[in-house]
Amino acid sequence: MPRVLTPPLLEAINKGFKTNFQKGFSGVTALYWNLCTIVPSTSSEETYGWLGDIPKMREWIGDRHVHGLRAHGYAIRNRKFELTVSVQRDDIEDDRLGIYAPRFELLGQAAAEHPDDLVFGELIPQAWTRACYDGQPFFDTDHPVGLPGAQATVSNMQAGTGEPWMLLDLSRPLKPFIFQKRRDYNFVAKEDAKTSDRVFERDEYVYGSDARVGAGYGFWQMAFGSRAELTAANLRAAWNAITAFRSDNGTPLGVTPTHLVVGNTNFFTAKDILERDVIDGSTNTNRNLVTLLRAPKLAA
Repeated sequence: MPRVLTPPLLEAINKGFKTNFQKGFSGVTALYWNLCTIVPSTSSEETYGWLGDIPKMREWIGDRHVHGLRAHGYAIRNRKFELTVSVQRDDIEDDRLGIYAPRFELLGQAAAEHPDDLVFGELIPQAWTRACYDGQPFFDTDHPVGLPGAQATVSNMQAGTGEPWMLLDLSRPLKPFIFQKRRDYNFVAKEDAKTSDRVFERDEYVYGSDARVGAGYGFWQMAFGSRAELTAANLRAAWNAITAFRSDNGTPLGVTPTHLVVGNTNFFTAKDILERDVIDGSTNTNRNLVTLLRAPKLAA
């Protein structure tokens, strides 16, 4: 005899599915937070007008020099994302819910991995063409640096066609990338036949996860991106470039990269460069230069 679908039964089922969801969600070790400053959002988009002003202390002589919030107008828009699964009413009545447990774990896993999908599969691959706060692509050869009337251009990239790799300074309060959350990833259920058209029309109960989030670029000065071959020489060239970055008034920023981020293709090459004691009979002076971070979702 089929089970009667009472509100307490549906609530118990909801809790069980949510437990499965949380199990899948908590089993994910996300990487995006290593590269991103996490910012709570309170509107449809957030404007980061102060990007471009990296303050430096100076001797206080006369009036204070106030670093205004530059009106760069760089904004990160929140986007809606969702993933929905359905459970047939017959399966609930016949107590066949065990077959759905892996599905709801996968739902939780997909929700937890979604920020990595955005950052490594979209934000970083587009960094060579998508503008940051100064109107130039985040990884570019022509970032304007200097006071008005005396600006020069600075590069934070190496050209190429290979899988991207990056040197990043992740020690600062503002990391190279920004991930903002308007509504965090959560588990939602819609199973009340009195309010759900889906239950009435299709005889199925709907569950899922949704979120409103956005991702964008922080200070380009904290990152050096390359699509060139990952070699010891190219790594050193990137290191020399990023550590030479200066503020608009000409003082060194003191950027020191902490991490080398690579995808699967460059992983073992990176391990050789950073971890071997000896290369071709000579002491490896790049050993332990930075921490290696492998990002499996890093797209070409």
